[in-house]
Amino acid sequence: MEVRITRELLDNYRKIKREIPILEYELRELWLTDKGMGNSVILNGKNGSKKPETVVGFDCEKYNRRKRTLNQKKVQAEAVEKWIDDIPDGQTRCVFKMFYRDGMSWDKIATKTGFSQSPDYPRLMIRDKFLKDQGIK
Repeated sequence: MEVRITRELLDNYRKIKREIPILEYELRELWLTDKGMGNSVILNGKNGSKKPETVVGFDCEKYNRRKRTLNQKKVQAEAVEKWIDDIPDGQTRCVFKMFYRDGMSWDKIATKTGFSQSPDYPRLMIRDKFLKDQGIK
């Protein structure tokens, strides 16, 4: 699955990273507990007339949906991390890592990078400029 880096994907990266362990937990719960059980209604016609009948069993469809979602989010997160690691300029890469991976505020990033007098500088002149240069909107 090819992942294209977009501004929306970058903005959702932190949320995606938070959702991965939750989805992994849900999958474990579905597999190991009764939470994975579901029921369906079928029309049973073996006695001549079709009567609705409930069938109980493991909800494989729900489990597979969650698993696909988890795999998609892992692929997206890995793509963003690789993209950040591949940024050639060290300062730009550092700013992206601090903001997206570490979840730092722009004020804290400005202080750590020596721009404490201008807290908007890392966001506007480093991140936004790099995204514009890369054609990412």
